[in-house]
Amino acid sequence: MTAPRLIVGLGNPGGEYEDNRHNVGFWFVDRLARELKVPLAAQGKFFGRVARFGELWLLQPTTFMNRSGQAVAALARFYKIGAEEILVVHDELDLPPGSIRLKQGGGNGGHNGLKDIQAQLSTPDFWRLRLGIGHPGERNEVVDYVLKAPRREEQELIDRALDRCLLAWPKLGVGDYATAQQQLHVKTV
Repeated sequence: MTAPRLIVGLGNPGGEYEDNRHNVGFWFVDRLARELKVPLAAQGKFFGRVARFGELWLLQPTTFMNRSGQAVAALARFYKIGAEEILVVHDELDLPPGSIRLKQGGGNGGHNGLKDIQAQLSTPDFWRLRLGIGHPGERNEVVDYVLKAPRREEQELIDRALDRCLLAWPKLGVGDYATAQQQLHVKTV
């Protein structure tokens, strides 16, 4: 088991994006930072807001989504963190709201944040915590969809999924991904 040394929550910086579906990764890192009682603070050399908890770093890139890899690579290179020690938390169009999938590696599914991280790290082999936000149904509506707040009932499902992720944190935090997957990959009602 390889424990994560870097948890990255993806999103877009700025108040106008705060409640957008695309910022679900930021929401998780905010909650985890509160749980661990560590404050996130801007750090220019890492292009993001960061917090440290022992050997673990939390990161919210303050670049926009399509430049997320710049922040991830800067922190990972500085602290010599390998791809297998990175967990990226992001929104997932292909999963319904409230669904969670945890996996290592794979494609980027057209997600610009993942695409840039893969390019900057030169590998897709980091872990991903994929939080379902649902799909608008039409491909040409995706950009508007991810840059809007979820409907109330969707937000409730997403909030419950975030709660489940925090409950699984003791397993995630030590790199027991198999047990975490069993906890997280449950059907939502």
